[in-house]
Amino acid sequence: MEPRGRIDAGPLVAIPGAVLLLVSLFIGWYEPELSAWEAFEVLDLVLAGIALSCLMAAAERLGVALPGARAISRGFAGFGVLALVIVVSQAINHPPAGLGQDADTGLWLGLAGAALLALGALLSTTRISLAVNVDGPGSSRPNATRADATETAPLDPSVRPREEPR
Repeated sequence: MEPRGRIDAGPLVAIPGAVLLLVSLFIGWYEPELSAWEAFEVLDLVLAGIALSCLMAAAERLGVALPGARAISRGFAGFGVLALVIVVSQAINHPPAGLGQDADTGLWLGLAGAALLALGALLSTTRISLAVNVDGPGSSRPNATRADATETAPLDPSVRPREEPR
C-alpha cells in the first residue's frame, strides 16, 4: 500500500505533552497539595504560556491555521526545551513556598509533560514524519513482487573473470 499523506511526528508527541503540562499546573506539586499556581510566583504563568504557545505551534505544523501561530512555530523547539529546563530546575530546587516539602504528583506529571513537549518539539524541528495510509481496509493491492523470484541471475558459464596482469 502506498502512503498518501505524511504527518509530522513531532506535534503528535508535543500536543499530549503540552496538555499534560497544563493539567499538572492544577495538581499538587508539593506536599500538602500545593499546586504550581500557589507555589510559583511567575513560573506558573511562564509554563502555562509555553504550553499554550506550543499547542498553537503544533496545531500550525499539523495544518490548522491560527492567527500568530506561524511566528510562534519558529520558536517551537526552544519553548519545549525551556519548559523542560524550568520543570527540572523546580524539581531540584524547590520554590520558597515549597521549601522543605516533598514532591507531589503534579511535579512528576509536569516533568513528564515537559519532556514530551521538548521531545515533540525537537522531533518537529528534525522533520521526522509518520507515513499514514488513508485508503480503506478493502483497497489493498496485490504485491508487485513474487515470493519465489530470485534477486540475482545465475552466471553464464562461458564468461570467465578477468585476470589481472602480473
